[in-house]
Amino acid sequence: MRKYANDSARKSITSPLKDVFAQLLETYKIKDKYDERMVVSGWSELMGNTVAKRTADVSVRNKTLYVRITSGPLKKELMMNKSKVLSLIDTKYGNGVIKDIVFL
Repeated sequence: MRKYANDSARKSITSPLKDVFAQLLETYKIKDKYDERMVVSGWSELMGNTVAKRTADVSVRNKTLYVRITSGPLKKELMMNKSKVLSLIDTKYGNGVIKDIVFL
């Protein structure tokens, strides 16, 4: 016996996995959290090895990225180039994912 009497119950339309995944994130309303997690996990790749070695903690709350830096001079340098770091994040992860950065 066939599971589907007529094939109308199954969709024959195929979609790329990327589109289906994006639609899934939108349906469950978790796209913002997913984007924030991508920024946190990609911090070392985005900023490079030097900054990654001196980063103790990275977290996101209310579209604000909190980064704990263990080096004082590096923290000061990053604070002065805050707009450049924000533009790097916007370029890689999309506009509006992170609105502000706080270096601790």
